[in-house]
Amino acid sequence: MESTLGLEIIEVVEQAAIASAHLTGKGDKNEADRVAVEAMRERMNKIHMRGRIVIGEGERDDAPMLYIGEEVGIGTREDAKAFCNPDELIEIDIAVDPCEGTNLCAYGQPGSMAVLAISEKGGLFAAPDFYMNKLAAPAAAKGKVDIRKSATENLKILAECLDRPIDELMVVVMKRDRHNDLIKEIREAGARVRLISDGDVSAAISCAFEGTGIHALMGIGAAPEGVISAAAMRCMDGHFQGQLIYDPAIVKTGLIGESREANIERLTSMGITDPDRVYEAEELASGKNVLFAGCGITSGTLMKGVKFFKGGARTQSLVISNQSKTARFVDTIHMSEGPKTVQLSY
Repeated sequence: MESTLGLEIIEVVEQAAIASAHLTGKGDKNEADRVAVEAMRERMNKIHMRGRIVIGEGERDDAPMLYIGEEVGIGTREDAKAFCNPDELIEIDIAVDPCEGTNLCAYGQPGSMAVLAISEKGGLFAAPDFYMNKLAAPAAAKGKVDIRKSATENLKILAECLDRPIDELMVVVMKRDRHNDLIKEIREAGARVRLISDGDVSAAISCAFEGTGIHALMGIGAAPEGVISAAAMRCMDGHFQGQLIYDPAIVKTGLIGESREANIERLTSMGITDPDRVYEAEELASGKNVLFAGCGITSGTLMKGVKFFKGGARTQSLVISNQSKTARFVDTIHMSEGPKTVQLSY
């Protein structure tokens, strides 16, 4: 799968990132998301594959979004036989977030990126559009920290695994009222907290890379992004756990479904009979072959953002594969028509 789709998947996130980057700092998060979606769809529909969106922008509506269940790729077109033999094309499931951190992009803040994860059919957990309690940590702590333990316990374990004092640990938490007690506990345990407004996919993946200064992600964020994070962390052999949150009283910022009971019914209808189950990365991204790709829209911990120059743009992407056991940083110059002045460095 990597050798067949690797380069084209990189181009999918690059095109989405470039489209959104034109809106950086414009204050319009919906438009930044819309143009990223359209760019991502257009590029995916040129790939020789039979793809299905398992995590996207929700069910089909009037908005031009990549909706759950949408089919993409040349093999899904009505005239596919004019270009290929659809039966011979690889079938893949795709999880997308064309503009992860729309507010970050809209207000010119660090860490927005275009991301996706792919696996063979059935290889990605079709997470409902709920929230998820998440715990991400480096590979050294895999299977040792546990989301069912308190933050204090996990920080002690993490400090032992990394052979460093707790006061050197940096934990990323989304700045939300629901996390006030968590933030207080982390600080009282002696660790430091980096608060973010959006974009916890980047924070989760950063835990797997030494030198980012991020040692854990804790707290509640969107469930679909949890699956994308899990795919990347599985490829990196990092620690990631997620537990669905279906009670509006816990989230405090609104949740699809008016009540806890209604949300449980919805989960049951989706085949999720144990709503309190803790999922490991290998369950959220269970496929034999898993590939993650992300491209920076605005510069963040992992990647530089899109930089425009006369006659083109420059992007930095990250592609992680469990098949080849690689994490590749890809620096690309995109040249448009007309006179060009290609800038050598950022």
